[in-house]
Amino acid sequence: MSIVSIILQIILGIMFTFLGVTALAGAKKALENFEHLKLPNWFRIITGFVQLIGAICMIVGILVPRLAAFGGLWLTVTMIFGAFLHLRIKAPISTAVPAIVIGIISFVVFLLRI
Repeated sequence: MSIVSIILQIILGIMFTFLGVTALAGAKKALENFEHLKLPNWFRIITGFVQLIGAICMIVGILVPRLAAFGGLWLTVTMIFGAFLHLRIKAPISTAVPAIVIGIISFVVFLLRI
């Protein structure tokens, strides 16, 4: 089970590093996403830091399992919130599916590392 967790942690770590950096850098796609979700620009900055914290927890958590568990829970809550934001603007449910799937994967890491 440790190998599964490590693979998932690497995938989540890379993905959330990319997402966090693009959010903080103000990449065009990130700006468009936050505008579409009707969120203020300052929230993009907070989201970028939240994503980077989750990414760090996933990567460092390879050596410190409790940190991976915390990161898994952190990212699960983040993705639940992200899915809710899509539903809040009455977007099609399909737009929330990626956040839900990533949230489930994050929760699996939490369960494997507690």
